[in-house]
Amino acid sequence: MTSSPATDAAASLIAELVGHGLRDIVLSPGSRSQALALAAVRAADDGALRVHVRIDERVAGFTALGLARESGVPAAVICTSGTAVANLLPAALEAFHSGIPLLLLTADRPPELRGVGANQATIQPGMFSPWVRDEIDAPVPGDGDWTGLGAHAVAVAMGADAAHGLPGVAGPVHLNLPSREPLSGERPELPLVQGDAPRRASGEPLVVDRGLRTVVIAGADAGPDAEEIAHAGSWPLIAEIVSGARFGRHLVHGYRALLGEPELGGRIERAIVLGHPTLSREVARLLSRADVEVIAVRHGGEELDLNGRTTSAAAVSVAAGDADRAWLGAWLTASAAQVIDLSEGAPDQGGLSSADPAARREAVQAELAAVRRPLDRELLVDAVWRATWPHDRLVFGSSRLVRVADAVLGGKKVPVHANRGLAGIDGTIATATGVALASQAGGAPGVTRVLLGDLAFLHDVGALLLPPDESEPRLQVVVGNDGGGTIFDGLEVAGTAGRAALDRAFYTPHTVRLEHLARAYGWEYQRITTRAALDQALTTPAGGRQLIEVPLAR
Repeated sequence: MTSSPATDAAASLIAELVGHGLRDIVLSPGSRSQALALAAVRAADDGALRVHVRIDERVAGFTALGLARESGVPAAVICTSGTAVANLLPAALEAFHSGIPLLLLTADRPPELRGVGANQATIQPGMFSPWVRDEIDAPVPGDGDWTGLGAHAVAVAMGADAAHGLPGVAGPVHLNLPSREPLSGERPELPLVQGDAPRRASGEPLVVDRGLRTVVIAGADAGPDAEEIAHAGSWPLIAEIVSGARFGRHLVHGYRALLGEPELGGRIERAIVLGHPTLSREVARLLSRADVEVIAVRHGGEELDLNGRTTSAAAVSVAAGDADRAWLGAWLTASAAQVIDLSEGAPDQGGLSSADPAARREAVQAELAAVRRPLDRELLVDAVWRATWPHDRLVFGSSRLVRVADAVLGGKKVPVHANRGLAGIDGTIATATGVALASQAGGAPGVTRVLLGDLAFLHDVGALLLPPDESEPRLQVVVGNDGGGTIFDGLEVAGTAGRAALDRAFYTPHTVRLEHLARAYGWEYQRITTRAALDQALTTPAGGRQLIEVPLAR
């Protein structure tokens, strides 16, 4: 067997990507992409990277997104031509809006076979144009080479200057890679091209004074930086549950109610925003106010500017000066009254050991009632939150449960992920799988837990399929199953649509047996109805993949 230009170019590109820090490639099988796939597998055989195979390109895209989301460096997804490429669009959109470095390596027909009715050929160049940091329609191997494409793609994905003018902001990059037959040949050596490790580009921070009554808003993906700024400025911290910043002494509990208080929310003069806030209308109203100075640390593909006068910054630092202790104190005093404690009361030891049969019986009945207490949404989110620690990962789906969690959960320094760039239910399980694979690489401890509703689960059920020759991540998928999309209970449509229309078009009730799905895909399954049983399931050491179904009332 002889080599082919496609094979040589693919080997060179994969070697260059590995040399510049790429460690994970997700691929879906296909004919046109065979040279890329074989080069990736060869690199994996040599121990240079990890390859994850998914038969569904949509799942593959979100798996790569999860890998990049957790690691902070680009992951690549490889697919064949045609509709396979279009299936990457949802993940590309999320990466764009969330500022996640993602490489889309799409195989294609050569130019002479485009637009002439050739099999499995469509218009791939420009397919992702509004949502990528850069896009390159590479030359056909033999007409030109792909040297430098890997280094360029990694740098731009990490925020280097690009054609779309978003310096300092990470995001997706599209390399469209056409080739002619023969599509593969003898496997060449992979001479790794050593380059700089991926490093996120950054700009000069904006120095913020202490003169205004300020709050720090932490939205999705804000991370610990938000807590650090709140601490440095002695400002109240309003942190969404998906922010990764819900901890620290300045954390405000029950922020939705307090933003409506005239003496607190009504007196805010400035808001410093990190990440993408999406979970409350109260925060959106604050950031839309013309009388509030808003400073937003640039995060994703769009600048935040709800009030038409928001200042965008690469980063923020706090100027020296005296803190406004009265302002912070007022918030923290009000916050203390908003704390919600969902833990069970301590056992009545006196009653349990009493010589009085009636007192002992009452104490025993109280304990049994606590053990048998059925789960509701508040108890469910609380149990998952309490079971999760810094060495774990928690992924929220865009379901009703994430809003319940945002309303009732307290502070805890836990790594949290959620696809809130566009707040869609797409790819939640696949994203979480990527997060688990990245966080547990090299034998690192911890469990990745996914908390989502039944519709978000069913929307991504294909992500349950993992190849038998790949190691299983430690992954607990916790599904709050109320038989339909009750997130619409809190939206305007619940008050305007008739019951039949609401059920059919919005709640979309179903009778799917999740147990059967779990068994079919090789997952461990438990159906849990009490808090005590859920606590045990979440904290009992178990390897591999677990699906935990929690029935909830409509």
